[in-house]
Amino acid sequence: MAIGVKVRKGSSQVARARRHFRVRKKVSGTPARPRLVVSRSARHLVAQIVDDTIGQTLVSASTMESALRTDSGDKSAKARAIGQLIGERAKEKGITTVVFDRGGNKYHGRVAALADGARATGLDF
Repeated sequence: MAIGVKVRKGSSQVARARRHFRVRKKVSGTPARPRLVVSRSARHLVAQIVDDTIGQTLVSASTMESALRTDSGDKSAKARAIGQLIGERAKEKGITTVVFDRGGNKYHGRVAALADGARATGLDF
């Protein structure tokens, strides 16, 4: 949450920021088990696998890629496709286990579909 942004006390933005802070206190990526980060907007979904010890993104996938941008279907179907794509790219890099960072979003809908798609490719978390 940006400094100086005014939001209502009980707003969903404040609740998501609170959840994100709680998750990030406990979750950190290591070389043996990097962090799978999910960033969600109203239209797009981005997934990255990050090694926090060196602060580097190892693998990424997004609905903004040209192959997925033209796909028809609902947002949950695209999220599942992103999960499968990130799982395949992780396997190519030799990554088999990750720790899941939902970014303060509830584990529901597109976030859960992405996780299911990644698990379907054999990624453990």
